[in-house]
Amino acid sequence: METRNTYLHKITEFIDKPFIKVITGIRRCGKSSILHMLKKTILEKGIEQEQIIYLNFESFENSDIMEAKLLYQNIKNKITNQKKYYLLLDEIQEVKEWEKAVNSFLVDFNIDVYITGSNSHLLSSELATLIAGRYVEFQIQTLSFQEYLQFHKAYNIDDQTIQNSFINYLRMGGFPIIHTGKYTSETAYKIVYDIYSSAVLRDTIQRHQIRDVELLERVIKYVFDNIGNSFSAKNIADYFKSQQRKIDLNTVYNYLNALESAFIIYRIPRYDIKGKEILKTQEKYFVGDPSLIYAVMGYKDRLIGGILENIIMLELKRRDYKVYIGKLGTKEIDFIAEKGNSKVYIQVAYLLPEQSTIDREFNPLLEIKDNFPKYVVTMDPLWMDNIEGIQHVNIADFLLMEKY
Repeated sequence: METRNTYLHKITEFIDKPFIKVITGIRRCGKSSILHMLKKTILEKGIEQEQIIYLNFESFENSDIMEAKLLYQNIKNKITNQKKYYLLLDEIQEVKEWEKAVNSFLVDFNIDVYITGSNSHLLSSELATLIAGRYVEFQIQTLSFQEYLQFHKAYNIDDQTIQNSFINYLRMGGFPIIHTGKYTSETAYKIVYDIYSSAVLRDTIQRHQIRDVELLERVIKYVFDNIGNSFSAKNIADYFKSQQRKIDLNTVYNYLNALESAFIIYRIPRYDIKGKEILKTQEKYFVGDPSLIYAVMGYKDRLIGGILENIIMLELKRRDYKVYIGKLGTKEIDFIAEKGNSKVYIQVAYLLPEQSTIDREFNPLLEIKDNFPKYVVTMDPLWMDNIEGIQHVNIADFLLMEKY
């Protein structure tokens, strides 16, 4: 099991702190593996094996404790002395009214709690108010490009050059299971499609009680086919109307929210740079991993610009930036990323083959007069230059930069 140190370091800082550690992310992004890494870290601190309780609620072994009261009794029976216990609960959302049990663990026992879930609405229910102010959340993404390289080194998979590695990463995506062996793209997409189907069925259709599955799948394909484009729920409704298929606007919103809660898609709002306000129309939607698009729709070269933007967006999320689409009059900045008092502006393009393309990417950044870093990120292999402080960087190099 390859250690994912970025996440592990963040979470281990909270070991023995009086917070529930909540680990969320799309199915098969590596949450369970991180939980096992945490278990190993806790053991290395000198904690006895008997003080660590691990339960996976997707395992049939635990099918008889899928209600709060039954889970509480099960854990109570396992706590046999006054020592501190460490409770690791995997895919907790499968347990009915789990919040009641978890809240009681904190009240009744000397216990450190870690939970994982595949739905961002895990903490937005009425019951979740029971643990409000008592948890810290860690959102896990699929593999970064840096992690991809670490996996390939650990599993003796040789891509020869960084550029070849990036092209493979671009085409295969970042689900960890894909990079534990040398899979063909056909096999990889089949594995990812199974992940996608599970996320749609269990974390979207069942959880949100969606009846018209065929319509949901049409909405998903619309989003996937417009990756990197600005659109609204009304655009989707109008599109279906043009196809002689009526869909209520509220239904579109509900479907998008359900997909977002399962981390299948991310909604990135627009930010008016001059007006300094977040806009509520024409957002962009991206996916939890580019391979989801390939698995559902096949690999399409025409989507390359949107896919590159998707990869950058996920990287910014991994680095704990708040991410926005920038509006500057009639021009657009692909990403404004904020963290604390720092800010980064980023334009993303496939290539810069001619002056008009160079002007299109650089000119909006040239209009921004502050001193925060500004980048144009492309797949150009050779021409790397700065124009009035704006750095032109190859995307593979950008993803491996220690700091922006």
